[in-house]
Amino acid sequence: MSAIQAPNAVVMIRPHHFVSNPQTMQDNAYQVEAQSAQVSELAYKEVTYVADTLQNAGVDVHLFEDESRLTPDSVFPNNWFSTHRDGQLITYPMYALNRRAERRLDIVEFLKQHYHVASITDLSQLAQSNLFLEGTGSMVIDHIHKIAFAVESKRTCAKLVKQVCQQLGYQAHVFNAFDEQQMAVYHTNVLMCVATEFVMIGLDMVPVAQRSALLAYFKSQNKTVIRLTNAQVAHFCGNALELQGHQGRVLALSQSALDALSDEQKHIIERSASLLPMSIPTLESAGGSIRCMLGGVHLQKR
Repeated sequence: MSAIQAPNAVVMIRPHHFVSNPQTMQDNAYQVEAQSAQVSELAYKEVTYVADTLQNAGVDVHLFEDESRLTPDSVFPNNWFSTHRDGQLITYPMYALNRRAERRLDIVEFLKQHYHVASITDLSQLAQSNLFLEGTGSMVIDHIHKIAFAVESKRTCAKLVKQVCQQLGYQAHVFNAFDEQQMAVYHTNVLMCVATEFVMIGLDMVPVAQRSALLAYFKSQNKTVIRLTNAQVAHFCGNALELQGHQGRVLALSQSALDALSDEQKHIIERSASLLPMSIPTLESAGGSIRCMLGGVHLQKR
């Protein structure tokens, strides 16, 4: 069952002109301004380092270049597409205008050539109707039990979550989450990571009335719950992704996330997945971390 939840291949984008996107600053509480030639160079090196680290762990990395100056957040491809074990590939409507240009048909064609893609659903045009859903940033998916968790926000339309889940044959679990300034958490994968045997979640951000339903679900699926504090969420502890390496499952996360976890939390994770930390301080200035950088490939290889 492990490979169902933990893909052994990912899509990554290496930006040549990375900056912290000014169009997403307003609703991303984890973003700081970072714009300079040095920042671009550091971001390029960090992506290269992450790709090499994952490859060395046995994860197949499909690395694409982005030489455009018009797509500052292209390093986070998980927001514009998702893939699924039944052969579905879905592209999504993005909230920020300059993020809508991130959708790349050459990547879609690459996946069609190397994997079994049974159908492609393009939802990207729904952005023109002010309907937004930003891929596996908006939806954290339990592929084994076919359920998508989603925090409702400006970037995550509950109606679209349910529409996509209906198409996939999944159940939708939409809830709310707020930071200490009562701002809606902009992406679900900031506060939540679902792995094969455990879930990491910032439950303190979820309204008390909605917590019991989440906990009941996790209990029904025998998942160990690792509760993250708001400070741990701010260090991107929830923005991790379980992958399949050549020696079993690994949890890809940033070094800042690892440093913020307690020894007990690390021990729980290591019962089922090896920790694979990577230092990406420049990229995290854009308000995302390791999980956002990885477009998981759940398709069957040709």
